[in-house]
Amino acid sequence: MLRELMPAFRLTLLFTILTGLVYPGIVTGLCQLLFPDQANGSCVEKNGRVVGSRLIGQSFTRPEYFHARPSEAGSGYDASASSGSNLGPTSRKLFKRVKTAADQFRAENRDFKGHIPADMLTTSGSGLDPHISPASAEAQMSRVSAARRTDPAKIKQLVAQSTAGRPLGFLGEPGVNVLELNLLLDEQFPVSK
Repeated sequence: MLRELMPAFRLTLLFTILTGLVYPGIVTGLCQLLFPDQANGSCVEKNGRVVGSRLIGQSFTRPEYFHARPSEAGSGYDASASSGSNLGPTSRKLFKRVKTAADQFRAENRDFKGHIPADMLTTSGSGLDPHISPASAEAQMSRVSAARRTDPAKIKQLVAQSTAGRPLGFLGEPGVNVLELNLLLDEQFPVSK
C-alpha cells in the first residue's frame, strides 16, 4: 500500500513547491521589478509619511475637502471588508440610503442646484473606489472654494488638472482621485485656522 501512495505523495509535494512557492515567488519578483509602485500598494506620501493609497478611497467629511462617493466596505473604505451592497433597484433599503445620501449632499452643497451625479449617491462594486466623476467634483467646487476662501476658478483649474482621462483612451470614464486632489488643495490653498 505504501508503494501505491508514494507517487501521490511525491506529486503533491512537487506541485506544492511549484504552485505554492516557485510560481508566486517568480510573479512577486517580476511585479517588484516591472511595477514596483503598484506591487507595493500605490502608496501616497506626504512629508515622508504614508497618507493613503491611490487605489483605495478614503472618507473626507470636512467642508474644505472634496468628498468621495459612499462606501459599503465595512465601516467605510475598509479594504479588508471590500464589497458592494448587492441591493437591487426595488430594495427599500437602497432607496432609503440613496435618499439619505441625496439629502446630505444637498445640505453640504447648498449652492449646487443641478442633478446630483449618480456616483455621489451610489457605492462602487468594491466599496473602495478612490475616484469621483468630474461632474461630482464640479458639484462640490462651490463648497470647497468657500471653505478655503479661494477663487472658484482656481479650484476649477485644479480639478481639471487632476482629472485623469479614460484608461487606454477608451476604457471606463474620466475620474478625479479624491485623495490626490485634496492633497493638492492643502498644498496650494491651505486652510487658515
